Amino acid sequence: MAPVRSAAAAALCDRPVRYAAPGEDVVQDVAIKAQRRWDRIGGLDHPEAYLRRMVVNEYLSWRRKWSRYVPRAEIVPDETVADHADRIADRSQLLGELEKLPRRQRAVLVLRYFGGLTDNEIAQTIGCSSGTVRAHASRALATLRIESTSNRLTEDVRHAY
Repeated sequence: MAPVRSAAAAALCDRPVRYAAPGEDVVQDVAIKAQRRWDRIGGLDHPEAYLRRMVVNEYLSWRRKWSRYVPRAEIVPDETVADHADRIADRSQLLGELEKLPRRQRAVLVLRYFGGLTDNEIAQTIGCSSGTVRAHASRALATLRIESTSNRLTEDVRHAY
């Protein structure tokens, strides 16, 4: 189906459905079915009329199909899935704290812990000695520890009431 035709078919479906997503689903199902039979449909005098009729028929059968399903109050998942929200929140907090560090300290930590480089490789990359790399890493980690403990203290105070 051409984009203009599929947009018109979606609009046709959206009126009776009143929601965009089900109308798009119906049009998608019709497009798949029409693609399989396009040799026959394309040879008709008015393929657009045939496609419109397919959309209407699919919409009607779609409503009948989904009206047979009775929702149950309790759905038991097959397996538990870990919630990644805490991990994502911790990562965004860590990135926020890294942005507060001076550029060289940040570069050393990123190259060491995210890049997996040794102190000598970091020193060659940044252009300093390996002792300076260790000093930058030590200061940066100390700053992150202080920031982390001060954030925990302020969170405890906020949640005390």
